[in-house]
Amino acid sequence: MNYFIAAFKKYAVFNGRARRSEYWYFFLFNIIISFVLGFIGGAMGNAYLQVIWALATLIPNIAVGVRRMHDVNKSGWFILIPIYSLILACTPGTTGPNDYGEDPKNPEFEEFLQTPE
Repeated sequence: MNYFIAAFKKYAVFNGRARRSEYWYFFLFNIIISFVLGFIGGAMGNAYLQVIWALATLIPNIAVGVRRMHDVNKSGWFILIPIYSLILACTPGTTGPNDYGEDPKNPEFEEFLQTPE
């Protein structure tokens, strides 16, 4: 649940990196909430709750997807390629810093690479 909240705290942050766990937990909770809202909306006779939820989470979905692509050292535009983006979302991120920022899994790795002055 912390990753889900963290994704909303970074509502429209398209730079940086997102770990696999951040991406997939956000995806999981988003699907669960969407399903529950769809069930409740179906019982009430309208689907507006699910549509509002989908619109409210559109930008965070894109942002966490772009950050996930950055973690595997790819441009955020790769989320537009359906099968390949799924493969990249399942791939472990690059170890250590890459072109898009430091490693979110092991931030101390960057300190290890720095040479003492």
